[in-house]
Amino acid sequence: MSKVESFNDYRSRMNDRILGSESKILKRIFNLDTNTFKAGALPSKTKELAGLSASMVLRCDDCIKYHIGSAIEAGATEAELIEVFEIATLVGGTIVIPHLRRAYEYMDEVLGSSAEASEA
Repeated sequence: MSKVESFNDYRSRMNDRILGSESKILKRIFNLDTNTFKAGALPSKTKELAGLSASMVLRCDDCIKYHIGSAIEAGATEAELIEVFEIATLVGGTIVIPHLRRAYEYMDEVLGSSAEASEA
């Protein structure tokens, strides 16, 4: 199983577990998160790129992976992602560099998976 498949499988399983609980608060938080990234005055791609930048500055690897995948699904290019990586590293400082390395690795994996899927 690829890193992308493994991440998406784990995320899906655990989201199902969390949303299967009786917690109305957690369900509302998940709903708010989902609706925040829908197109509005800003297109979804722009929102995902902003989320990616914030996630890198906050150093949340799972969030970074999620926003890389979602941004690519929304049409983001490698060049656009790299510009976001630049902004996040500038804003967050050198402490972001380990997350930058993993972001590049995950981006390459997602883009590789996307290219393979379109060739099939």
